[in-house]
Amino acid sequence: MKNLKRSFACAAVAVVAVAGFALPRHIDAEYRVTNTAKVGGDGGWDYVYADSVGRKLYIPRTGPNPRITIFDLDTLAPAGEIPKTNARGAAVDSKSHHGFSSSKPVAMWDTESMNLIKTIDVDGRPDGILADDFDEHVYIFSHSAPNVTVIDGKDGKVLGTIDLGGQPEQAASDGAGHIYVDLEDKDSVAVIDSATMKVTNKFELSGKGGGPGGLALDSKNHVLFVACHEPQTMVMLDSRDGKFLASLPIGNGVDGAGFNPDTLEAFSSQGDGTVTIIKEKSPTEFVVEQTVKTQPGARTMTVDAKTGKVFTIVAQFGPAPEPPAPAGQRPRRGPMIPGSFSIITVGK
Repeated sequence: MKNLKRSFACAAVAVVAVAGFALPRHIDAEYRVTNTAKVGGDGGWDYVYADSVGRKLYIPRTGPNPRITIFDLDTLAPAGEIPKTNARGAAVDSKSHHGFSSSKPVAMWDTESMNLIKTIDVDGRPDGILADDFDEHVYIFSHSAPNVTVIDGKDGKVLGTIDLGGQPEQAASDGAGHIYVDLEDKDSVAVIDSATMKVTNKFELSGKGGGPGGLALDSKNHVLFVACHEPQTMVMLDSRDGKFLASLPIGNGVDGAGFNPDTLEAFSSQGDGTVTIIKEKSPTEFVVEQTVKTQPGARTMTVDAKTGKVFTIVAQFGPAPEPPAPAGQRPRRGPMIPGSFSIITVGK
């Protein structure tokens, strides 16, 4: 019996020792906020975009001094700006090294010199944007008609427009001629054939999720990640036929999603100050791997394809003005605290 007790004691010590060594590695393997850079600057914002090839981070700022602010993607040091551009988003054609804004008119610039090349007249109310390396087409998305304006990334020529029959939010390319766009007001995902510039299919969420505000794609395994407001879920669909695969809970107020093909992880950022990370264990099996706390209001995000880091943006605001907004209207927000606008990095 004494020998047996001694064996149990030794085993317990061994377990504690192994756990003691394993714990730091486990912590190191978790995502967390690794940096909060207070870059300041006045004006509102919407989308943030990481140019993983050119190593720049683009953040459009709206207001009396509209411009696209540019930062070094590795250091977050200021790197320049595109002035007098009232944009909601930005994207880069990595082949021609041309940048584009989702604005009216669209600004087109050289990403190396950061000099404006020209502006491009478009209709609608530009909001989201996608640059597709497959054919160097740039897609400007609008909540009003025309829902999509397609631009040639090489010369800025308008190639045509597309009617989606709904309000687009975020889009993703499979790199093989298909563009997927979530339609916030239709609870569906539209599929565009890039060659014909026509909608070829629509995948209904069928009550599994509603009001999609973010979209990401695992093109290799044909999995769409549709981040929804109500219910607050990430819905996984087969990108080939729209078949429902699974759904998992996320935070409140989603407005962006992304995917890392190296780690098979999908990310969604929420206005409640969280980033939800979903692990794709197989093309049909998914789990919520982690929820990272950022800051309330940090609702849009981008993924750096080179480092796997996630970037989101936020600012702090003073007390809301009186009287409160009437019932049913968006709550009033106080003035932005000077210098509080920040870039938050989530990584390991």
